[in-house]
Amino acid sequence: MISFIKEKQSVWDKLKAEKRPIFIYGMGDGALKIMSVFREKGITLSGIFASDDFVRGHSFEGYKVHKLSEVEEMVDDFVVVLAFAAGYQSIVDKIHEIAEKHTLYVPDVPVTGGGLFTYEYCIKNAEKLQQVYDSLYDDYSKKVYSNIINFKICGDISYLDSVTTPKAEIYREIIKPNMGETYVDLGAYNGDTIRELLEFTRGRYAGIYALEPDKKNYKKLSKFVDGMKYVYPYNAAAWCVDTELPFAAKAGRQSAISASSESIITARSVDSILGRKAATIIKMDVEGFEREAIWGAAQTIAHYTPKLMISLYHRNEDIFELPLLIKMLNPNYKLYIRHQLYIPAWETNLYAAP
Repeated sequence: MISFIKEKQSVWDKLKAEKRPIFIYGMGDGALKIMSVFREKGITLSGIFASDDFVRGHSFEGYKVHKLSEVEEMVDDFVVVLAFAAGYQSIVDKIHEIAEKHTLYVPDVPVTGGGLFTYEYCIKNAEKLQQVYDSLYDDYSKKVYSNIINFKICGDISYLDSVTTPKAEIYREIIKPNMGETYVDLGAYNGDTIRELLEFTRGRYAGIYALEPDKKNYKKLSKFVDGMKYVYPYNAAAWCVDTELPFAAKAGRQSAISASSESIITARSVDSILGRKAATIIKMDVEGFEREAIWGAAQTIAHYTPKLMISLYHRNEDIFELPLLIKMLNPNYKLYIRHQLYIPAWETNLYAAP
């Protein structure tokens, strides 16, 4: 028994027990994953609806895509299952409006890797989960950790509402960037997180190393940093060693290392790029390969204790394996967990500071 876990019935068991019609809200990869679990568990799907702008006569996996208003006209009482990620306030507000009118569940399906995050999964990994909880530096981190795990089990968005922290507050209170940072950005995308950092340092820094494996994103990144001194962009994936890896390019941030891809990308380790020099901040958002990126920065983390910003939401095991790995590499860290505005529990990150 883990003291901070209150939810024991998984969202899937709740849906299995439902007598009301169940409608999925959204199309795309998230809906496909949820529909796959529905089939596996024998959960009946009554239909699909999407935001009005996305309907226009669409069908998805053999289902006509309705508007919410059409579903409400057809059925008096039904259950809504959210199947997409929302990170903007306007969309989050709309989801809350739906939750006020209908029973809403948001299943947690891993971005990368397999398996489901259930109470049974937590019991199986109880010792590690408790170790992370006990190692967190402040009470608020413990509350965030507890709420995120309970949300991942039951799919109730109220667990996220009370532990959502603005990004600016995290920078001010935990990262506290100064004007002499050496910043390593793993998963640099188009330079958006470099831009964030520079807002807090008034554009000052000692050096910036930015890795972005996707060619289109890298082109945008290169354009953004063009003309900036002491900025070193790499069209490469972050990894535990210098090598080459198969890589699947997708739209936006979702490009990732993929064994099924024929495309090959250069991969670099942080320790290799820095060449024994220090880093003061390292950010990792590398689509489920944070563990490999951490090992690639192991010497830097152990010797220099840079402040860390690490995604915890791509794989089920990230929520406990990554904090424990950081604590093993350098026991001197203070560990924090924060969740930024997002439904489901994406943008749940580990922050580590000396």
